[in-house]
Amino acid sequence: MKNTYLIAVLGVMCLPFAGCTQRNHEKGTVHHVMCVRPLPSGGESVKSFSGIVKEAREISLGFKTAGQIERIHVKEGDPVREGQLIAELDDADYRLGVEALQAQTDQLEDEVGRMKLLYEAKSVSENDYEKAVAGLRQLKAQLQLNQNKLDYTKLYAPLSGYIQSVNFEPAEMVDAGTPLVTLLDINRLEVELDIPVEVYQRKDRITGIEYTNGTSVPMKLKSLTPKADGTQLYRMCLAFEGKAPQKLTAGMNASVTLRMASEGQDGTFTLPMHAVFKESGNTYVWTIGKDSLARKVQVALQGMDGNGQAVISSGLKGDEQVVRAGVNALQENEKVSITPQPAKTNVGGLL
Repeated sequence: MKNTYLIAVLGVMCLPFAGCTQRNHEKGTVHHVMCVRPLPSGGESVKSFSGIVKEAREISLGFKTAGQIERIHVKEGDPVREGQLIAELDDADYRLGVEALQAQTDQLEDEVGRMKLLYEAKSVSENDYEKAVAGLRQLKAQLQLNQNKLDYTKLYAPLSGYIQSVNFEPAEMVDAGTPLVTLLDINRLEVELDIPVEVYQRKDRITGIEYTNGTSVPMKLKSLTPKADGTQLYRMCLAFEGKAPQKLTAGMNASVTLRMASEGQDGTFTLPMHAVFKESGNTYVWTIGKDSLARKVQVALQGMDGNGQAVISSGLKGDEQVVRAGVNALQENEKVSITPQPAKTNVGGLL
């Protein structure tokens, strides 16, 4: 009876696929879809933890040459963009060095030019001419070295971020490589949290990680410290799979949910029945990759569980984002927009 009901449900779901003319793909239209991750059919446990949002990188910036600070163009807390001028050294001595070598180089170039004419006229030996050419190359190298040092008197931001600290004041002397400012990279945010030993011992059974402050955003494990601290907690670092939520800044509290497969997991997964469809006699689901493209994946449908969920016995790994609503309107490699799901604690999506 259950199999008869299953065939009937899938038959109804297949009707929109009977003819391509029923699909409405307006040029330039981006479909909005809701996604769900496959759940282990053997059951799973959900663990919630509190963490801290932090910047992906903290960079100490310093000059590549020594000198006296002339100007600092930023202060603590300032946002900076990539390529923005941060600070300058007094470049008077470096500039004089470049001008002196430039004059010598120009003079030697003229001499080598005249010597070349004499060499071609057999009035100068080949050895003397080659020595002059080598001397000119050496002088040009010294000129470039001094020009580089002159360029190094200006410090630019290598990436966009925020100035966390400024360690010197104008008129102070600094050596090459001395950290002048500390820059926080805000292009990529991470979440750090501590997990207990019982969760650490089952780290291989983690099937999904989500950031759950207001909206649910998928995350991935970046690192997990294998040594516990004094309170027997292990430091876990998580990265957002896509873009971090807007208005999220370093230092904010973060709620994280870990989904863990139960013992005795048989390798099957459950999905809402509306996420599964039939086409040409085969069973498929739509998955959305990191590039936001829809891809059709063939799966093996084992049947339904007691809750009316489709049981998938093969074709899925468990970390995919599967379209659960809007499957009838998609095409292969179509660009879609994922509608975020409100967190369970955000009833009605009001936050």
